[in-house]
Amino acid sequence: MAPVGVAVPSTRMPRTDILDTILAQWAEERPDLDCSPIAVMGRVARVARMLESFYQQSFEPFGLSPSEFWLLAELRRVGEPHQLTPTELRRTLIRSSGGITKVLDRLEREGLLKRRPDASDRRGSLVQLTAKGRRLIDKALTAHIANEHELLAPMPLAERAALADLLRELSLVFETWRAERGIQTH
Repeated sequence: MAPVGVAVPSTRMPRTDILDTILAQWAEERPDLDCSPIAVMGRVARVARMLESFYQQSFEPFGLSPSEFWLLAELRRVGEPHQLTPTELRRTLIRSSGGITKVLDRLEREGLLKRRPDASDRRGSLVQLTAKGRRLIDKALTAHIANEHELLAPMPLAERAALADLLRELSLVFETWRAERGIQTH
């Protein structure tokens, strides 16, 4: 048995997926081109598309779109008084101001959040989770986390931890790449 905190290599046999086929086809068609980044970027993009469907199905029973869920979850996550400025929400959720406004309008109509003037900034506003919004996000979050556990259950914990570390590194590499090129996030 490995000491606590030490990752144990998987003993599972590698399996193949559609990206292995795509890479083999490119190797045949363009042997002059190193297409190895597709092994990472293609899989990340493919998993992202599958996650969109997973999220839609997870949040639908609660009457929420993924964007609405993430916004309510962000307000819930920051603790009492469960409020942020629209700019803070936009930065964290990586959405345009128009995209955030649309989601805020719907959630406010549903009574899940309220907007009010920001006393510390006369031009700004604050978005605050209502009691109804808190009850809904707590139920939706509990179900969502259970769904994520179920989805990841076949993957050993050590592999999950290693994947989380690698995805963190990819995220940081991507953020650095964007910053070096002056690419702004909405």
